[in-house]
Amino acid sequence: MKYSGQPDGMMQTDSLIIQACNGDEQARSRLVQLWYKRIYNYCYKFFMDHDLAMEATQKTFISMYRNLSSLQDTGRFKSWLYTICVNQCREEMRKHKKDRAVSLDTDYLYVHDESAAWEKALHRHENPEREYARQELAELMQQCLKELSDEQREVIIMKEYEGMKFREIADVLNIPENTAKSRLYYGLSALKKILEKRNITIELLNDEN
Repeated sequence: MKYSGQPDGMMQTDSLIIQACNGDEQARSRLVQLWYKRIYNYCYKFFMDHDLAMEATQKTFISMYRNLSSLQDTGRFKSWLYTICVNQCREEMRKHKKDRAVSLDTDYLYVHDESAAWEKALHRHENPEREYARQELAELMQQCLKELSDEQREVIIMKEYEGMKFREIADVLNIPENTAKSRLYYGLSALKKILEKRNITIELLNDEN
């Protein structure tokens, strides 16, 4: 599921960001409310673990609070916030790298958690069997995503789930646009091979969307 340019369809005004940069606590709290779900969902798709996603999300907004006054270009708030988020995810991943060698069955326990509710709610009124199959497929898709390299997963999440433009992704990751495009291409190619090993075809994914 892709997002539009602003979270929850809310227009992010320069005045709100300027107020927040100037120390307005209400404006800062409003920014957290507007962006919390998007940042959490990015973190969850990166880790596939609720606790790690929560940790990275909280640290992202703590860092935002501490450093917002140093943001000189308010038009870069979105990419600036995602840069903080990406760095926090990378840091948490480094800290927990030694614990990553777990079985797929153990990992699978994590996906039945509140983070997927925003996707599942879209289909809650459908046939229960079809809804269950859709959820299972979406969860398996995210497990496959976890098998990619961190660099490829970052770009795929930003492009395919967050709906970000290549220039935004390049800004967040501090890489050339062509590098972002290359990571997406090779990441999607690797993801296709992973899906094929599990007998999941593009046609099956399209049928469930």
